[in-house]
Parts: sequence; structure tokens; C-alpha cells
Amino acid sequence: MLFRSKEETNEWCQTHDMPEGQVLTVGQVWELSRLWYRDRMLERFAGRTVEEAHQIFEQLGLNTPFWRFV
Repeated sequence: MLFRSKEETNEWCQTHDMPEGQVLTVGQVWELSRLWYRDRMLERFAGRTVEEAHQIFEQLGLNTPFWRFV
């Protein structure tokens, strides 16, 4: 979801009784999508391992517990 400000994000979360999760800038979303999808159309692409996903997140400084999964 896109919001214009942190305040708008907080308001939406309160209105919908949802936790905030992780908030990224448009630039961060662009870089994440660029790295995440760069090789998706290659014939040899077979998905990502957890380690590969974590490496992409680390490259972007996304290293909070939100970005860790098993």
C-alpha cells in the first residue's frame, strides 16, 4: 500500500486495527523490486532460497526481524 506520510500510515493502521509492519520509501520499494525480479524471466530461474532472499534484503539494509523468515 502507498501512503503520503508516516502519519497517514499510522491513521490507516489504527482505523483498520492493523499492525504497522514495515514502512519503506518509494526508492526502497523500487530497489527491492529491481533486485527481486531481475532474473525471474530467465529459463533457469527456479525460485529463491531463504538465504538468497535474506541476501537481497541485507543489500538494501532491510535487516529487522520483519525481513527474516524460515
